[in-house]
Amino acid sequence: MSWTRLIRFVDDAGRETFGGPEVDSAEQVRELLAEGNLYATELQGASLLGPLTKGSRVHVQELLDLLKPSDIPIIRCIGLNYIKHNKLLTLIQEGGRTPPPYPSVFIKPSTSVAGYAEDVPIPRIAQDGTLDYEGELAVVIGKAGKDISKADALSHMAGFLAANDVSARTWQRDPRKAGGVPQWCFSKGFDKFAPLSPVLVSPRVVGDASGLTLQTFVNGEERQNTSTSDLLFGIPDIVAFCSQGTTLEAGTVILTGTPSGVAMGMKEPKYLNDGDVVEVRISQLGGVRNKMAFE
Repeated sequence: MSWTRLIRFVDDAGRETFGGPEVDSAEQVRELLAEGNLYATELQGASLLGPLTKGSRVHVQELLDLLKPSDIPIIRCIGLNYIKHNKLLTLIQEGGRTPPPYPSVFIKPSTSVAGYAEDVPIPRIAQDGTLDYEGELAVVIGKAGKDISKADALSHMAGFLAANDVSARTWQRDPRKAGGVPQWCFSKGFDKFAPLSPVLVSPRVVGDASGLTLQTFVNGEERQNTSTSDLLFGIPDIVAFCSQGTTLEAGTVILTGTPSGVAMGMKEPKYLNDGDVVEVRISQLGGVRNKMAFE
């Protein structure tokens, strides 16, 4: 790839294009944009995941959402993947037993994709007082593959993003609505329940994304603060497992799990209300900031 960080933007001539921002870290993109000092090397091509040709240096007038629902065939998600977030895993480790051998996978549709700063519409069915946040590290597949080995996993990745896996807990866990088996897909798959950050960061910058700091804030209050090194299954393991017997198409997004600090895990849960603002930040990747808007 001809870039290390990738954005979609509008230049001073009003043209929408891709480009490599002139920054040392993804966190600088929105800061420089606010100052009017963000520049990028234009990258021309039909698809952000296809061949891109370097163009001229241009001024960024407006930062757009990088990935649209039409760019993403599916969102695959990993549940219970942070050791400190999974009480069962903690007990297993403390007891000297073997953790689960494989990741737990569920899906969200591409219609769940939301922009990094847009409101998240909460449908009436999810306005029952148990709306929750999950700050997550996201992987974007750049090269399609099937039965990918752990050794080859990084070569199939376009890069990493920050994400929020918005969740309706009653529909996920309450037997009166979810039934006897948790409803992961339905409870997390509503429209725009997966905001994604605007800067795609290549593995050439962050490797397998271990050792990054993930933070989540609700109305400015820090709720989550964990290193991605706490992942039970690392990125190569996840990509390899999700591709066994299944083709991972280019554009597939994989959400890799959330750490401790979600409302559901609190003794007195601080669930989200109408108008609450949730911000997820990951060091070197940037973040999302979205208001919950009850319909």
